[in-house]
Amino acid sequence: MSQKHPIIAVTGSSGANRQTVRETFEILCTRQKLLAAYVQGDGFHRYDRARMKEAIGEAVDNDNPHFSHFSPDANQFDEQEKLYRSYGETGGGQRRFYLHNQQEAESFKDLGLKPGEFSPWEDIPGGTDMLVYEGLHGWISADGVNLAPHVDLKIGVVPVINLEWIQKINRDTGLRGYSEEAVIDTILRRLPDYVRYIVPQFGHSDINFQRVPVVDTSNPIIARDVPSIDESVVVVRFRKPEDFDVDFPWLLKNIEGSWMSRRNTIVVPGGKLSLAMQLTLTPIIARMIDAA
Repeated sequence: MSQKHPIIAVTGSSGANRQTVRETFEILCTRQKLLAAYVQGDGFHRYDRARMKEAIGEAVDNDNPHFSHFSPDANQFDEQEKLYRSYGETGGGQRRFYLHNQQEAESFKDLGLKPGEFSPWEDIPGGTDMLVYEGLHGWISADGVNLAPHVDLKIGVVPVINLEWIQKINRDTGLRGYSEEAVIDTILRRLPDYVRYIVPQFGHSDINFQRVPVVDTSNPIIARDVPSIDESVVVVRFRKPEDFDVDFPWLLKNIEGSWMSRRNTIVVPGGKLSLAMQLTLTPIIARMIDAA
């Protein structure tokens, strides 16, 4: 951990809607006049899209039908740890981007890059106040690498699994051009690694935001619409509220319709998610920056 150069990790599975937290940080930084270095977790994948397909086939031939992006073998955790260590010590380091679609590839068209490929490694911007990682493995401990000690604030974005699947199926078929059958095959193939490598991280989150739909999602495969934010509640759980001086009465007063379900857990209406994130994270971030 680094007081001088704080590292914040936002972790959730593919389809967990981590983008909401990224947008919240952008709002927070604008209001507080802070500069964040954003790091995309997919940039630490080991293989581009074409090579990953080959690696999956090779794994199947070697009696491993569950090889996925969740696996340590498909990622470069050593490079991620190198970035964390470098940023914590110097405020610098290197990142790259995985280009999911044509829109993301557009910025790198002069380099002839296509969707499914990586951008070149580049230095993160200088003079930033904090590093914000967004991806699958924010503080994973696996393959001889333990990222957790480097992270100052661990934020989990964890919708109930049926909702997560609905969001993934809708996103990957609608925005990324995959067939429904292909997306379901991916969900099933990587489920063992999801349980082994993704889920354990949420037991160590400082804060978890878990979106729970209040409409029927019992069969996520046939769902044609993602439940709207107003058709959900969000469970906000603090692992150790005393570490962050969480003022629950103040939150309850300022988030209409919220209530406490446990001593460390507040439940808020889904439509108040962005507000809840801002009210929760602003004082925490402010204290981290003041201590730097």
